[in-house]
Amino acid sequence: MGKELNIKVKTKFASKISKGFPLVIKESIANSHVLQEEGSIMRLVDENNRFLAKGYYGKQNKGYGWVLTQSENETIDQTFFNGKIRAAVEFRKNYFEDPESTAFRLFNGEGDGVGGLIIDHYDGHYVISWYSKGIYSFKDTIIKALQDTVEVKSIYQKKRFDTKGQYVDEDDFVMGEQPAFPLLVKENGVQFAVYLNDGAMVGVFLDQRDVRRKIRDEYAKGKTVLNMFSYTGAFSVFAALGGAVKTTSVDLANRSLPKTVEQFSVNGIDPETQNIVVMDVFKYFKYAVKKALKFDMVILDPPSFAKSKKFTFSAGKDYTNLLKDTIAITEDNGVIIASTNCSTFDMKKFKSFIDAAFREMNGKYEIIEEFSLPTDFKTVSEYKEGNYLKVVFIKKIKG
Repeated sequence: MGKELNIKVKTKFASKISKGFPLVIKESIANSHVLQEEGSIMRLVDENNRFLAKGYYGKQNKGYGWVLTQSENETIDQTFFNGKIRAAVEFRKNYFEDPESTAFRLFNGEGDGVGGLIIDHYDGHYVISWYSKGIYSFKDTIIKALQDTVEVKSIYQKKRFDTKGQYVDEDDFVMGEQPAFPLLVKENGVQFAVYLNDGAMVGVFLDQRDVRRKIRDEYAKGKTVLNMFSYTGAFSVFAALGGAVKTTSVDLANRSLPKTVEQFSVNGIDPETQNIVVMDVFKYFKYAVKKALKFDMVILDPPSFAKSKKFTFSAGKDYTNLLKDTIAITEDNGVIIASTNCSTFDMKKFKSFIDAAFREMNGKYEIIEEFSLPTDFKTVSEYKEGNYLKVVFIKKIKG
């Protein structure tokens, strides 16, 4: 696993690491010149050479690596990774035993003790996402740990670090028996068509599981539903299965149309009975106002950053305006489901965007539900940014 490097942590950062903060940020390192090869084991010490933790060196947008253990005697080897994977599997035992949900996250980075490593499970097939060259250098060890712990039908990988100017390597398939695509997996009894070999995204975001179920079971019946930034239409499928009168799915990407048609079809819903629109979301707001369209429920799940020909959207700057556009086309007593996966602000800040939007529209509202990550997306309290998902169900009160 390579030799250990003594890395000095500046005094003002040392106590944070000793209290369990898992990210090694660039600014915290006093002697970064000794870091040469990603994947090297860092023996983190304070300025008086007292041991703090061991981690690995791997550059990603968040920092220079992750803490792996606070035990000085623990070796970062096959046994170490076997233990981490085994603990992750044990933590998600109920997911493995649920035939109604065959897609879930098996390993969630620093939440499971290894930052920069994500493993998702799709009915016995696994997708490993590597977030730095550093963690990728442990590839063989981690794959062996996975095979030693669970029954593996196949493994796919996504390199989410820069390789020749491309963040996702084309070579997805690693080993095992390749399934026929689309692979049909289940979430709370609903089918999803996924493609593990199709670039960065496989066709569904697993972190919205609890929100989708809530929409189907308690909110959709008898409602007209607008799903903005709809991707492959997962929210729309759950709304339709929950008895929505009609769903409208809007996304700028051309491929969102056939993908959404497919998701409806595999669940026995005639796509012709639903409305699927390929259009810039911001243009659709204007179109809806012009046509005097209003909806009982609007689902907003934008990316943290999005760019189209005419519009640039940044969650931190523009969410309030997005909500104002939404309020204008939501029926009185209707529900807005506002979601963000942006980790640069917390729930309190997110609620301030909601408050500002309604104030500027002279509207009244009530927050009726809140969600963060589901249990398979394990996080640690010392690293708040890891719990990035914020979803708020807002009732627009007639005023």
